[in-house]
Amino acid sequence: MSVGTVQRTTFCQRAGLALLAAFVATSARADQLLGQPTPGGYDLQPAGDALKRQVIFFHNDILMPIIVGISLFVLGLLVYVVIRFNKRANPTPAQFTHNTTIEVAWTAAPVLILMFIAIFSFRLLYAYHDMPKPDLTVKVTGNQWYWSYAYPDQGGFNFDSNMLPEDKAKAANVPYRLAVDNPMVVPVGKVVRVLVTGADVIHDFANPAFGLKTDAVPGKVNETWFKAEKPGIYYGQCSELCGVNHAFMPIEIDVVAPDKFNAWVSAHGGKLNATPAAASAPPNTTASTTAAKISSRG
Repeated sequence: MSVGTVQRTTFCQRAGLALLAAFVATSARADQLLGQPTPGGYDLQPAGDALKRQVIFFHNDILMPIIVGISLFVLGLLVYVVIRFNKRANPTPAQFTHNTTIEVAWTAAPVLILMFIAIFSFRLLYAYHDMPKPDLTVKVTGNQWYWSYAYPDQGGFNFDSNMLPEDKAKAANVPYRLAVDNPMVVPVGKVVRVLVTGADVIHDFANPAFGLKTDAVPGKVNETWFKAEKPGIYYGQCSELCGVNHAFMPIEIDVVAPDKFNAWVSAHGGKLNATPAAASAPPNTTASTTAAKISSRG
C-alpha cells in the first residue's frame, strides 16, 4: 500500500469520525432543547407527544426516502440524456414523437406513489381529528399582536400573554422572542383540547413540539388537541402573517405536574373541577324547543 493510499484512508477515517461526533453532539443538543429550536439543528424538533412522533415518522421514514429517490432518479435521467443524446454522441436525432409504454409508466408511477403516501397521510390526519375525551379545555384567541387564554373548565378565568422584552428575557435566561410573561399552563399526561379563534385578523396557533398548527379565524372556532408526555417549556409562534408585529407574538406552553397545575389555577382565581362552560357541547336546539312547547301546554 502506497503512502498516498494510507494518507487518503486516514483522512476518510478522520472525516467519518468527525461527522459521527457532530451527529452525536447535535442529537444530544436536540434532547436538551426539547420544546425549542436547536442551534445548528437540521431535523424537526423532538416530539413532545405521540402525534408529533407520527409526524416525524411520516416525514423522515416515508416522505424523505421517496423525495430523495425521485430526485436521484430524475438526476440520473438528465445525466444519461446529456451524455447519450448530445450532438456529438447522437448526430442523427430520433424521429418518433411518443412512446406509449413510457407515457403509461410515467402516469401510473406517480399515481401509485401518491396512493402509498396517502395511506400514511390520511392515517395521520385522522389521528389529529380523533381526539380522545378531553381532560382540560383551553380557549386561545389571537390578537394583534398577543395571545389570550381562557380556562372554561376552571371557572372561566382568562389572561393575556405578551412577549417578554429583551432585557427581561436575558435576565431570566430564557429565549428572547419566544418567552412570554404569562404562559399557557397545562398538566402533563392529560388530553388538552384547544379551541382556537381570532379577534381581529387571521392568526395561527403553532407549536412544533406538539405538531400543532391551527388557524385562528375571526368568527370561527377551530379545534385541535395534544397530550404532553414530559414536563417542560414548549415554545411556538404565530404562523400566519397578521400585521407589522407578526413576529412578536410567541406562544409558550408550560407543562407541569397535576398538583402544580392545580396550585397555578388556584393562584389565578380559578376553580378546580369546575363544570365546563364555554367548552361544553352546544345545546340540542330541537330538544329544547320541544321541551318548551310541552311545558307551555301543561
